[in-house]
Amino acid sequence: MQHDITDGVQYLIRERIADPKRVGIFGGSYGGYATLAGVAFTPDLYAAGVSYVGPSNIITLLKTIPPYWAPIKRIFAIRVGDIENPEDVKMLEEQSPLNSAKNIKAPLLVIQGANDPRVKKAESDQIVVALRDLGRTVEYMVAPDEGHGFAGRENRLAAFTALEKFLAKQLGGRQQEAVPADIQKRIDALMVDVKSVTLK
Repeated sequence: MQHDITDGVQYLIRERIADPKRVGIFGGSYGGYATLAGVAFTPDLYAAGVSYVGPSNIITLLKTIPPYWAPIKRIFAIRVGDIENPEDVKMLEEQSPLNSAKNIKAPLLVIQGANDPRVKKAESDQIVVALRDLGRTVEYMVAPDEGHGFAGRENRLAAFTALEKFLAKQLGGRQQEAVPADIQKRIDALMVDVKSVTLK
């Protein structure tokens, strides 16, 4: 599927629909993985990326499948990869954006729910730490009261306001200048100083 995304972007560039210097990639969950894979595996294609509850390491993702997903663990082993199979592990290592973090050049915004049972916060922590330590541009937003996607109204508005501001800064274009005080306060509360992020 990642090749399909790349092909789609290249088509839009060829057709002069997209400016090759101003292409951003954004997605949530699998789309968050696609964002990280896009900026890691095709680093010259994107000028910015936003990963929303996206896994950065498929192996650590599969090792932390929540209990209520246990019945479909076998499906994941077939469709994604079997972490008990050494050949699959090698493939999963190659397909994990975290292991190619050094290739990432595009500024990245990472958005995560601290209580996410599907894509654990560690998935975002580890890519943020890797990019920070490489001296790359990375911003991090974490909602302590959210899971796999933001359900709270103020959190959603904060996330999309921050996303709009980030994309306008990195790609150019318009953004809403006036932000309600309560939403700005929430943005300020959710943004994390990347220097403070540590890995367990």
